[in-house]
Order: sequence, then C-alpha cells, then structure tokens
Amino acid sequence: MNDVVENLVKAYRKVHNTEGYIPLHPPVFRGEEKKYLLDCIESTFVSSVGKYVDDFQSALAEYCGAKYALATVNGTAALHLSLLINDIGMGDEVICPDVTFAATAAAIVYTGADPIFLDIDEETLGLSAEKVEAFLEHNTREINGKRINKVTGKHVKACMAMHNIGFSVEIDSLEKICLRYNLLLIEDAAEALGSRIGNKMLGTFGCVGVYSFNGNKIITTGGGGALVTDSKDLFDRAFHLSTTAKVPHPFEYEHDAIGYNYRMPSINAALGVAQLKMIEEFLEIKRNQIELLKTLLNKKCFSVVMPKYGISNNWFFMIRINRKDFNIQSLITSLGRSGIMARTLWSRISKMKPYQKYIATDNKVADKVLDQVLCLPNGVV
Repeated sequence: MNDVVENLVKAYRKVHNTEGYIPLHPPVFRGEEKKYLLDCIESTFVSSVGKYVDDFQSALAEYCGAKYALATVNGTAALHLSLLINDIGMGDEVICPDVTFAATAAAIVYTGADPIFLDIDEETLGLSAEKVEAFLEHNTREINGKRINKVTGKHVKACMAMHNIGFSVEIDSLEKICLRYNLLLIEDAAEALGSRIGNKMLGTFGCVGVYSFNGNKIITTGGGGALVTDSKDLFDRAFHLSTTAKVPHPFEYEHDAIGYNYRMPSINAALGVAQLKMIEEFLEIKRNQIELLKTLLNKKCFSVVMPKYGISNNWFFMIRINRKDFNIQSLITSLGRSGIMARTLWSRISKMKPYQKYIATDNKVADKVLDQVLCLPNGVV
C-alpha cells in the first residue's frame, strides 16, 4: 500500500503546488464576495428579505435553465419542501438509492412517508434504473392509476434520484420508468450543480430539483440550498411553506398551514450571487486538474472513475482500487497522515439504525462500490 500512497501524495503535491494539508473541497472566495457582503450588512437587510435573495434566485434559475428557483437555509430543507409540495406524506413510499447522504432519506421520513432503498449502478454510482424497474414490476401493482406496494399496501408515489458526486444517474431511463409507472421524479442534485447532459443541467429533469451550497460544494453560501422547478404552482407552494405558511398581510399574522422557516438569509444569498459568477471558472479549473491527475497516477494500482453520462462538475476526484490486498479505510488513514484528505463514497443508509425498519433490497453493487471507490480532493487552487 505504501507505493499507492506515495504515488497519490506525489501527484497531489505537484498539482496543488503545496506541501501543506490538502482538504477535499475548501471554499474559494476570489470574486466580489466581500463587496456584496458589506453592501448587504450596510443595507441592514440581512435576513430572508432583501435584494440579494431575489438576485440569487434569478441568477440560479437562469444558470440552471429553470423557470423558478427558491433559495433555502440548506439542501435538506429544499429536499423536504420538494416532497411536501408534491403531497407526499403518510401512506406513501419513495424510492431512493441506498448509497447517498443521509439527508436524502431523512427528508422522506420527515414527511411521514417511507423510503425504499434500492441498489446503485456500478458505473454511475447512483440509483440503478434497472433495479427501479425490476422493483416496480415485481413488487407493485396498479390500482386506480397508482402503484401500490403488494406487501405494505402503500402508494409508491415518487422516485428521488440522487446524482452522487456530480455524476448523472441514468436520468433518461428513470424519466421513462417514472412516466410508465406514474411516479413523480425528484432530483437530489445537491452535489451536481454545473453537471449537464448536453445543454440540460442536472436538477432540471424531474418535476423538482434540489441543490446544496454547503461550504464544501462547487459554490457556497456558507449554509444554504435551493430547489428549482418549471412549475409555477410548485414554486408558489414551496415559497408559501418556506415562509411559515403566513398569509400575506401588512401587519397581521395568520398561517393557513403548518409551515417552515426555511428561507435563505440575504447575507448568505449575497455570497451566492458572487460565487455563482465564478462557477464556470471553477469548473474549468477542476476539469484541468482532473486531466493532470490522470496523467500522474499509476494505473496498475487503481483506475480513474469517470461519468458514464454527460459532463460532470468533477466535485471530487474519484478512483477505484484494483488490488484485492487493499483496505480502503487503511488507505484513507494513511493518506490523512500524509496530508491528503480522502473519504469513501458514502455508507449504506439502510444499515443505519434509524432506517433499518424500511424496505431495502439485496444491494450487492452498493457493497462492492463502497469497498472500492475512493473520493479524493479536487478543490479550486
């Protein structure tokens, strides 16, 4: 294993031109962030009302090619809203991948619905369209236009496809499957801003798409997220619920539903406006770094994992370990001691204590991928 660690460390030191610690994806502020933050502070509109929230939403919708964008406090809040506005709740089930960040599953449970954890595809690292179709074909039946789970009797209402590490799932196939079985398609594109298939941005294939702007994402608002949609009705419902379902009135406080305080503060949006102006520069730098890293690595030890569909934002640099004598946790520990941060893809959600009671198929591909695939830094330098 020492030769692998040495090869990776040497490559990273050359690409990043540093002997210091290299994190996975630190935030980069080299645009007009300070200018906009100061302007926001001086305006005193630092909470959820202010021009920067409007500006960020407009710029994000335009960049993504969506009609509407709603900025939220984080990506998890946006995921929760994406389900609520589609009337997903008690008695419903939502298909999702077993390998994802916990927020994907947590948002489903927040609504009272149940997640169904299906296997991933070995190449896309995301939800397998083949496994989704097989599950629907063998485990559900149609009753009055709804897909009903033969075992639980619940309505399988939606499929939440998560684009792992900015790699597209088999989104075209999933679209067709959802149409054929009358399921809603919701995209967890938290890690996929800037990833495309052709000219279409990931996050804009389903009825709703969700992004995250956490400090380790392609662009950041500190903490924050957003949902995008082409439906005015869905946007209006999301906006209403995100503002505590308050009925518009100049001074009275009336709420016509259980709402949520999910709006992004203006001070975070100010960061987002500046960051979004830099995104194409960031993406180009990351693409170039990937190409350089590929030339510096010993292909006998591992292979580079590249997207099967479209153009990835290259959030992280992904490799697959080819040698059977490797333990991925030991490799991550050794790299950390050498100053290179690394991590596994995620973990299997269905094996975690809060989610063990929900349906999960025999997800063998997920186990294989988690034992082989390593996430390495690809920050903007």
